[in-house]
Order: sequence, then structure tokens, then C-alpha cells
Amino acid sequence: MKMKAALLYEYNKPLVYEEVAVPDFQSDEILVQVKACGMCRSDVQLIDGYFHKYADIPRPITPGHEITGVVSKIGSTVPKSSFKEGDHVVVAPGWGDGTCRHCQIGNTQICANVRWPGFGPYGGFAEYLPVPARYLIKVGKNLKFEELAPLTDAGLTTYRGIKKLRDSGALGPDRVMGVFGVGGLGAYAVQYAKLLGSGATVVAFARNSEKLAVAKEYGADHIINIKGKSQEDVAKELKSATGQSEVDAAIDCAGAQEMVQLATGILGISGHYVDVGLVGDRIDIPLFPRVHREQTIQGSFWGNNNDLSEVMALAAHGKIRHTIKTFGFEEINKQIDLLRSGEIIGRGVLKF
Repeated sequence: MKMKAALLYEYNKPLVYEEVAVPDFQSDEILVQVKACGMCRSDVQLIDGYFHKYADIPRPITPGHEITGVVSKIGSTVPKSSFKEGDHVVVAPGWGDGTCRHCQIGNTQICANVRWPGFGPYGGFAEYLPVPARYLIKVGKNLKFEELAPLTDAGLTTYRGIKKLRDSGALGPDRVMGVFGVGGLGAYAVQYAKLLGSGATVVAFARNSEKLAVAKEYGADHIINIKGKSQEDVAKELKSATGQSEVDAAIDCAGAQEMVQLATGILGISGHYVDVGLVGDRIDIPLFPRVHREQTIQGSFWGNNNDLSEVMALAAHGKIRHTIKTFGFEEINKQIDLLRSGEIIGRGVLKF
């Protein structure tokens, strides 16, 4: 049996559309028929060679890691009570080795021997992929595939980042939290900040007025357009809006050098900064303010199965809103170009 797949053979070249054999699957795996796959900036970065210096992934690669679909076939050792053909599922990222200390506490996404859908032979830019059964989560059939797909990365990554800020004690009714960057990730971060922020005032910072309008619609208390403004200008505008010129907590959904500098530059005493964005590749910020102000700077990477289960519960209860643009298989390369240039508002989603 054949399937459609978009394959990466060479970096900095368009993906190649092919018909290939539907992959085999192991006894502990499930063959998933992909119904929708979100398109992430890291798909663009993969194609553009961003990750090549960190990992030499054998090619061809099938990109696409925000995956939802339907159980097609079930391996012989998968417990019969777990899944049945036709179940709707989302694919949890970060398939760990199951033996390291990170896997043992559930954080398989930071396993040293991790495997990633979309960063190897199998990904969501194909009609089928094999998935270890333990990395599938069943979802209600009333939920839309195109809305579920982005939640497995854009909606998961920001959720874990906000949880880290909450659990560190950085959020509360007398605190100001900044969401820096309102793209595919930031629109979800604003919503989680309101859901998990314990009454913190939420301010969205971005360069695009249309994206900021989405942030406002999704619950941001204030929005600040930073395009062409100095850090001092932004701080003044922040004080006018909130009564203080610094943020107590920040989630950086861009990770661009200038955004990192802005977010850390207006971070307050004992402030907490979490980065989930990867637009840039290096951080260059002053050290002394980090030390004498006792600030906490940390990364947050994707999320684990428990995080994703919590996100799916929020989705099932109608707590998450989406800005989605769907497209067909033959449009993948076109949509990659649009994402590369920053022209997509919200999340582009491939829908088979």
C-alpha cells in the first residue's frame, strides 16, 4: 500500500512530494493514519539546516511533528484495553529510551537517547506513521483534528513554560507577566497565562499589530507593539499600562536575540524568565543584573505526556481558542515559505 509523503533530501531545498510505501510497525506500536499536522517554525529550521550542527539526522527526513489522527492498525503486544481501531489520538513528542532517570520520572522529551517524530524517517507530513503505543493519547471524536494538532507542540510547549513560572512562585495577583512574541506559540501562552497565572496581569509584546490583536482577543490585559522602540520606550509604555516598568515573569515565545535582550532587560528583581522560542541561536545579555537581582533564567523544552494530557483536558472543556489556517498536501512548500517570512497569523495546519 502506498501513501503520500513530503521528504527532505537536501537542506535549504524544497521538500519532495512522493508516493512511498506505508511503513511497517513493531509489536508495541500503532500505525496512525494522520488526519492533521501543524506546521512549526522548527520545521522551517530543520529544512534550513538549523539543527544540523546539533544532530546529523540521516536523510530523507519526513518533517511534521504536531500530529493527530486515527488508529489504523495495532501491534500484537499492545494491551487490548488500551486502543481500538478508529480511536482518535494525538501523538506525544519525545520518545525516550524508557530507562534513564529523566524517562523514569516521565520527562521523556529530554532523554539523551530521545527520538522525535518529524525529525527522522517518520513524520506528520505523510499519511501514516508508526508510533509506540505509550506515546499516544486518546481524544474525543468531537474535537477537530486541525485544532488538536498544534496543541501537541505550540500548545504544549507554552503550557509547560507557564507551569514552570507558576510552580516557581513567579505568578500572583500582584505580579506582571510578559508574553514576548505572539506567533503560533504566543497566542496559546496568553491563554495559559490567564488560566494558570493566579490573577497576574498579562502583557503581550510583539511587532505585528494583527498578532497583538489576537493576543488581546485571547485575554491579554495589555498589548505593547515594540516595533522600532527602544527598551526605555517599552518600559515607559509598560509603566503607563500597569504601574510598573518591569515584568515579574516572562515567557519568550520568539527566542530572537533582540527579544531575549528586551525580555531580560525589563525583568524585575527576583524575576523569572523562561525561553521556549528558537528563532535565534545564541544569548548575549549582561551578567551582573542577573546576579545582583537574583533572577532565574531557564529553558523549557516541549512537554511530557502528563503535560499533554492536561492540555487535552483543557481542550475537551473548551478552554483553548485557536487561530488556524488549514492547507492541503500539495501546498506544504508554499506554506513553509510563508512561515519562513513570518506571514502566517496563528498556526498553519496540514489537513489530509
